[in-house]
Amino acid sequence: MLSVLYQWLEVDLGRRTQITAVATQGRYGSSDWLTGYLLMFSDTGHNWRQHRQEDSLGAFPGNSNADTVVQYKLEQAVIARYLRLIPLDWNPTGRIGLRLEIYGCRYTSDVANFDSSSSLIIRLGVRPSRTTMEVISLKFKTLKNSGTLLHAVGQRDHSLTLVLQKGRLTMVNLFFYLSSSSGQLLVSVGSLLDDQHWHHVKLERLSTHLNLTVDKNTQQHILSKIFGGLRTPIHGLQKPILSNKNFHGCLENLLYNDLNLINLAKQNNHQVTVVGNVTFSCAEPVSVAVTFAHSQSFLQLPGLMSWSSGVFVIALEFRTWNKLGLLLTFDLPQIESTVWLYLNEARLRLRVNKVGRAPLELSAGSGLNDGQWHLVEMNSRQDRLSITVDKDEGATAHTSIPLPLTAESKLFFGGCPVQQSSQECRNPFNMFQGCVRLLTLDGQTVDLIKVQQRLLGNYSHLQIDMCGIIDRCSPSHCEHGGRCTQSWSTFHCNCSTSGYRGATCHSSTYEQSCEAYKHKGNTSGHYYIDVDGSGPIKPQLVYCNMTEDTAWMVIQHNNTELTRVHSSPESTRHSAHFDYASEEEQLAAVISQSEHCEQELSYHCRRSRLLNGAPFSWWVGGPDRGQVQTYWGGAQPGSHQCHCGLQDSCLDSNYFCNCDADYDEWANDSGLLTHKESLPVRSLVVGDIQRPGSEAAYRVGPLRCHGDKNFWNAAFFDRETSYLHFPTFHGELNADISFLFKTTSSSGVFLENLGIKDFIRIELSSSSEVVFSFDVGNGPLEVRVETSIPLNDNRWHSVRAERNVKEALLRVDEFPATTKGAPADGHIHLQLNSQLFIGGTASRQKGFLGCIRSLQLNGITLDLEERAKITPGVRPGCPGHCSSYSYLCQNQGLCAEKAKGFSCDCGQSAYTGAFCHKEVSANFKSTVSVTYVLKDPYEVSMNSSAWPSSIYSDMTLRGENISLSFRTLQSPALLLYVNSIYREFLALLINKHDELELRYKLHSGRDVEVLSSRVMNLADGRLHTVNIRRLADTVFVQVNTHAINYSHCVRLNTTKLAGLASLGFTGCLSAVRFNSISPLKAALMHSGSPVTVTGPLVQSSCGSSSPAKPYTAETTHSLSGARKQPGSVDPGQPLVNAMRSDSALIGGEAIHPSNNRNISLKYHNQNLFFEDVICTVCLVKGLSAFFQNSKFTFLCDNT
Repeated sequence: MLSVLYQWLEVDLGRRTQITAVATQGRYGSSDWLTGYLLMFSDTGHNWRQHRQEDSLGAFPGNSNADTVVQYKLEQAVIARYLRLIPLDWNPTGRIGLRLEIYGCRYTSDVANFDSSSSLIIRLGVRPSRTTMEVISLKFKTLKNSGTLLHAVGQRDHSLTLVLQKGRLTMVNLFFYLSSSSGQLLVSVGSLLDDQHWHHVKLERLSTHLNLTVDKNTQQHILSKIFGGLRTPIHGLQKPILSNKNFHGCLENLLYNDLNLINLAKQNNHQVTVVGNVTFSCAEPVSVAVTFAHSQSFLQLPGLMSWSSGVFVIALEFRTWNKLGLLLTFDLPQIESTVWLYLNEARLRLRVNKVGRAPLELSAGSGLNDGQWHLVEMNSRQDRLSITVDKDEGATAHTSIPLPLTAESKLFFGGCPVQQSSQECRNPFNMFQGCVRLLTLDGQTVDLIKVQQRLLGNYSHLQIDMCGIIDRCSPSHCEHGGRCTQSWSTFHCNCSTSGYRGATCHSSTYEQSCEAYKHKGNTSGHYYIDVDGSGPIKPQLVYCNMTEDTAWMVIQHNNTELTRVHSSPESTRHSAHFDYASEEEQLAAVISQSEHCEQELSYHCRRSRLLNGAPFSWWVGGPDRGQVQTYWGGAQPGSHQCHCGLQDSCLDSNYFCNCDADYDEWANDSGLLTHKESLPVRSLVVGDIQRPGSEAAYRVGPLRCHGDKNFWNAAFFDRETSYLHFPTFHGELNADISFLFKTTSSSGVFLENLGIKDFIRIELSSSSEVVFSFDVGNGPLEVRVETSIPLNDNRWHSVRAERNVKEALLRVDEFPATTKGAPADGHIHLQLNSQLFIGGTASRQKGFLGCIRSLQLNGITLDLEERAKITPGVRPGCPGHCSSYSYLCQNQGLCAEKAKGFSCDCGQSAYTGAFCHKEVSANFKSTVSVTYVLKDPYEVSMNSSAWPSSIYSDMTLRGENISLSFRTLQSPALLLYVNSIYREFLALLINKHDELELRYKLHSGRDVEVLSSRVMNLADGRLHTVNIRRLADTVFVQVNTHAINYSHCVRLNTTKLAGLASLGFTGCLSAVRFNSISPLKAALMHSGSPVTVTGPLVQSSCGSSSPAKPYTAETTHSLSGARKQPGSVDPGQPLVNAMRSDSALIGGEAIHPSNNRNISLKYHNQNLFFEDVICTVCLVKGLSAFFQNSKFTFLCDNT
């Protein structure tokens, strides 16, 4: 006998038996043994079911020699009469050889058969209490995909119904009101339950909690009302529930708690009424299916002897998950035609190709890849060809093309033979993957058992007498609400609306805190926060307020405004409840992981007492429903005081709150609640408002938290033999691991956890490669990411690894992720049992040297710092964050180290904000000026601590670094003017041609240098940016993106920077910086010396780079005109009233030294902007300067 595929050994156990294990052994004294096999089970000898491990792995390992016994214990006992063992592989030097032993025990059951018109009605006499657990369990089998299994009526006309709908079991809650009824779908469990195999159902109820289990899949539900007990279970109703058909099939071991209901029916118990034809044995209809699972699967059948006239009917039922696939094809060589019946985009299509003619195409049905059985019929007559789906004619065409099938015709189902000639079978479409049954030719059912026995037709790679379809979406491996779709061999998760990512929607798209967003360079705004990463808590939308030092998470509620409460004799109390934008578990997680939380609680009163011994008012705060609190904002829990009571500053020292003084005038008790265990504030009760004249107002601010305890949790490993250990990591189906590290070593193990055979490990294998390796029983798998930069540069680098049932993924920093797919039918459970080692291994080899931070496994942060405190060779915390995050500090901002994290010091920047990124802008009118005073060197020496030393370095200049942005509609316009005590000056202006000019006079005995940028149209109301750098005689000027280098004979003697000043500029200035000085920022944010502001200077967003609505600009006129503007200064009046010398002018800003050499400027109009100047080089001689053809005079005081 040859050893080939498609052979099997079948065992008839004589009756249904509970099978617990099988053992195999090779043939005695030979080289014949199996190395792999499949197990099939059946109750009838037909309709076999393949036994799978972990719901996916079908093959069992066999023997390695002829003598050793290999036993496999089934994870769950199988109830069956027949067992079939199918060899897959055997010893290549021998043949198939097998000794088989089956372990099990006798199985007994009570069975009832229903035929769609029969039912059992059971009336239970004892009504259970609300606290009693009720359990209904049963087994069922059916070929019908719809029908009512059970209908149980409870109290108050409520009922629960178990309904089979499209092969899924659904639980419906029905409400009966008079003659009408309505239903609510509670849960839906299971799939493909119409396969004529036994399925176990268990319904458990305790009070309002319901559990529904189908096979191994459990769904939970909480009823809105107490059901009140099951009074009348009904099976196979005479009247359908929710328009479903009654159940047609078998029920087994129907139990209510411990009461066997079928046994009661068999004994004609008075509690049971039998309706219709109920029999107590299971009718087993024989339906032989065939499975097309392989790329080479096909079934070939001959034509019928009766075919000759082109009239035929071919029908079959199929089920599949695929959108594409060939169902049937045949050639008609007599007329040079080919016919294809196939699926395309889940629609049934028929195509007839005839040489010399356009193809004839028909289509019918839709959504045919839903896993349900669909009946397809192809009907050919002499002048009519049609296809129908599920008995609804979908497409009909009149055609003159005859389809002369004959007895010699060959029909190919599912695909074509690999070696078949192209004339007999061609398949331009995908092969079909799915199940086919009830295949008929002209109404005659094809005997597929004869096909299996090679007595009819031909086939390859088919599984006959079974349907091997698997629902890979039941239960769904898609997490967090991801939508599961599938094909025959795999599934796909659509995560687009879930907020999660990955093959199974496991990893969160969002960061876990505002702190994490900040350290990715994000500024203030609304963000989704996922506090537990891949855990069960949903993302929540919060506002992140990024300041220079902290990142505040702000969670709003329904009333953060000041709310007035007036006196009312009818009401003794006013209560308010606060509903937060976040759910309860989200709030609890945010508060728990934050280092600090606070909430403002303010009470304004007029003859309305707060505490005063017995409290008149109180609030409720804390987790869940919260607890009553009688302390007020700014005080401590349990103190029964307000803030003023702790400070001994209350209006009346006899009381601990200002409001308790009961004055007939307004007072308040306000402060912050900072005790996290009492947050958030959930409700507030205000009393003492019933007296005449009593008034009160309260405000409960939003919940504000900062500091992420998880984000900065770190440990430093200073020895290769050191490690931290934690309990076993449980990530059987999904495991995600993320952390940050920094090191100077080129290798080391970050993490390792071992099992008996399984393991998981992440390590730095070289200075530029991270390896993620694991084994779930399919052999070791490695995922590698190699980076283009060294990872041992003592900077923070991020690692994220994920392993799920579909694939493994590894990402390092922002480099492209590497993924490797999992086998479609392999082991899927990661089974670990040792301790989890961090920073090393159990063997103490290849240990990691450096820092590991923010280590999270499946959304849970491991507290490295606490464990490091008690572990030799490991230190808690890890300083030195600026080496990694300093790039976030922009615009000359300096990175400042903190114990946990860093901050950007914007003191030397013209910008502000968390990253020195926000421009400081203001609108100027002609009446606004800013004076910035610098000390002379001799004054500095007298008081060295007066101002920052960085200012002094700018007082003697070999060069300048100047930057600013502006908007204006005015030209000419002076943007910047700087002069020194040596009568040297610098002027930056827009001339009357709307060009930028830079004027230098850097020596009192030399001429003025005029540099033109040749950039036009600068007075157009748009934002323009100017950068100027001068070093000795080289000047670099950049306007927007246009840059020019100048080299002149510019000499600069020791210059004392006096200040910046201007009068008359109308427009917007932003981000003004002169070397290390930011005068506009100082004026807006740091009032007082050395800054003096004249006029209404208001910060604005006019410096935004996006086109904004221009500010209101004042009209300017040529200085050649004699007309005087309203409010202009008299031509003889000195500028700024004896303005101090050594000044630098920027728009409307002024910086002055304390030196009293004065410069007087005379002009004939309000605007000091060198207007109407036509000469390109202005000559300055002696103590006066005259600008030709203008009515402007520059006079210098010679005192």
